[in-house]
Amino acid sequence: MEAQARNGKRVRVLIAILGLDQHETGALAVTAMLRDAGMEVIYLGRFASPESVAAAAVEESADVVGISCHSWEYIHYLDDLLRALERGGERFPLMIGGSVISPSDKARLLEKGVSAVFGPGASSDDIVATVRKLAVASAN
Repeated sequence: MEAQARNGKRVRVLIAILGLDQHETGALAVTAMLRDAGMEVIYLGRFASPESVAAAAVEESADVVGISCHSWEYIHYLDDLLRALERGGERFPLMIGGSVISPSDKARLLEKGVSAVFGPGASSDDIVATVRKLAVASAN
């Protein structure tokens, strides 16, 4: 079953890893999971900057942007990333996932405007359902 968002098109998800975090196993697993669920995934890989993520989101017409993190470096980039994703009048839902996210970090991220946060042990069903929900919401 293909996941659909805007005007019946397949959901497009951009996945990246910010800064010098080199751990991409989680990002690759989520990329495969979302593709298996019928979504189109654009994987930027490691060493992305907030500006490159935002530019790719616009260029690729992403419905949702996902950041994978295995170090706390993403916290340093978060405000810049949120600002960059809101430039140009378009707001991209941002989800963050990774093994280092504690319940208190999750609450802080949601307060800052992150749309969804997945910590250790998040289920694939929850991730897929949340991405679909965010994609539909971003289309409206």
